[in-house]
Amino acid sequence: MSPVAAARGVALGFAVLAICVAILFVFGNWVASRRLGDDPRVANGIAARALAGVVTWMMLTAAAAASGVLARFDLRPPPIAALFLAVFAVSSAIGFTRAGDRLARGLPLAALVGFQGFRLPLELVMHQAAHDGLMPAQMSFTGWNFDIVTGILAIALAVLIGLRRAPRALIVAWNALGIALLAVILGLALASTPTIHAFGEDARAVNTFVAYVPFVWLPAVLVVAAIVGHIVITRKLLTVPRIAASVLPPPAPPRV
Repeated sequence: MSPVAAARGVALGFAVLAICVAILFVFGNWVASRRLGDDPRVANGIAARALAGVVTWMMLTAAAAASGVLARFDLRPPPIAALFLAVFAVSSAIGFTRAGDRLARGLPLAALVGFQGFRLPLELVMHQAAHDGLMPAQMSFTGWNFDIVTGILAIALAVLIGLRRAPRALIVAWNALGIALLAVILGLALASTPTIHAFGEDARAVNTFVAYVPFVWLPAVLVVAAIVGHIVITRKLLTVPRIAASVLPPPAPPRV
């Protein structure tokens, strides 16, 4: 039985989250373009290209999973290793290029941080997947994955940033924590593959569900979104001092 048939509710949760995050990415590109002063036609073109890229990427990864290629863990190296490498390549291509710069300059910091709140419902869906025996327990917050903290704090921190009550040091600390917890879950996912099986070879202890649709969008969309989000936030934080200095009013003349 495929993982989708085993847990349709969890499958729906992953699919809906991936699609919502993809839509937010496209909308964010449009908003960033308009806030940077681009003509509406330019902004629409940027959003259209972002939409085309997202749809193409999701279709390609879904097709690879549906074909059964990604589930060939008996091959060396396993084909899913190419997907993991592609996740980092796509994340870098978005976060470190003009696209990432546009998002960093065009979107408010509160929105960029708040976007990472999607990791809260994601972790709840992953917890249910582990409960249903679909995903290894060590990859949920009942095991060694504590990324739910990133999502919870992202929502609270976004509110504080909007109220201008979030010290820069707090934002930097949260961003560093989020990167660290993301690295932990990525390490857990890799260590739990059948190739490494660091937590045992039992079916409930190995990570094979990401080789199927729609769970393939966990690494292909949701992990990419988390990585890109941290890159963009870091770029935003690096530009904040310069931006702040450029918008401060000139000092008042001394009283005589």
